[in-house]
Amino acid sequence: MMTDACDLTTKSCLPCEGGTPALNQTEITVLLAQLDGWEQNGVLIAKTYPFKDHYQAMAFVNAVAWISHRENHHPDIHLGYNQCHVEYTTHALNGLSENDFICAAKIDALFHL
Repeated sequence: MMTDACDLTTKSCLPCEGGTPALNQTEITVLLAQLDGWEQNGVLIAKTYPFKDHYQAMAFVNAVAWISHRENHHPDIHLGYNQCHVEYTTHALNGLSENDFICAAKIDALFHL
């Protein structure tokens, strides 16, 4: 059973083990619909967050790092003067896992604080 975006923020990432299949496109589509503004690009999901200035963008990056450390699931982050681009994929699966969507939902919740 798929969860709604609210439930994703209450979940924790699980370790991905070799042989575990990546999500299929139907599962990805359902989970992606629960996120605001995230887009799929092949085997990753991505979103760009706008900020007033560099200080706010940098503070966001540090908060994302804290979430990533707690979940043990780390994004690629591209920082600009007043924006932060975040990309998630599960390298161990060479595709997307529920972990990517859990972290994306938590980062969205952080952004809206």
